[in-house]
Amino acid sequence: MWELSGQYDVGVWYEYVRVGTWTNQYDVFCGVVVNGVRLDQPYCRAVEECVEEVLREYKREVERLREPPVPALVIKIDPVEELLREWPELGAFGTEWVRKWLDLRDRLIEIAKTLRRFPWMVGVVRQRPMSILHPYMVEVYVARDGSETCISLTSSKAYCAQNGAAKEVKLELEFSRYEVYEDKIREVYRPKGLLAFATAAREYVRLI
Repeated sequence: MWELSGQYDVGVWYEYVRVGTWTNQYDVFCGVVVNGVRLDQPYCRAVEECVEEVLREYKREVERLREPPVPALVIKIDPVEELLREWPELGAFGTEWVRKWLDLRDRLIEIAKTLRRFPWMVGVVRQRPMSILHPYMVEVYVARDGSETCISLTSSKAYCAQNGAAKEVKLELEFSRYEVYEDKIREVYRPKGLLAFATAAREYVRLI
């Protein structure tokens, strides 16, 4: 300590650590403090050897303290990939389409739930360009008698399926009324024009 005091601010630290289960059983740990840097106790015999070891340990500790902290590992989760993992049906529209409309997440999930219910619609969507399609242009209808389901991607075209076989049709509907369907109040539509008066004309419930 005396040999270092001329150039450094030196001192001693010590700490009592309780050991065992009996009362007043303690070990004492101590070491050297150089310029406020706490060092472990040196293990040496000669004074010169102790001075060298303390200075070597002090310089090593100062260098370590100067090193920038290791940045915490940050795992960035892509919200689009996360959504596609949960709802892979949306992949039919393309990753970039999902990314473009991610702000409408609730609507995308609503679409995905419907596609999961009617898997044939996934194939229809995948075969058609979707880059400019707005999520609220996707409409799904089901015949009230359950015989047919349809998905509309544009105002002029729809794809309807009976027993899983899909075909392109021109589905022209007009609003008729509100009705409870599957525990929700939904819009009911009927065909426009002369088809509305046909005996076998179907009525359709809009699901989304």
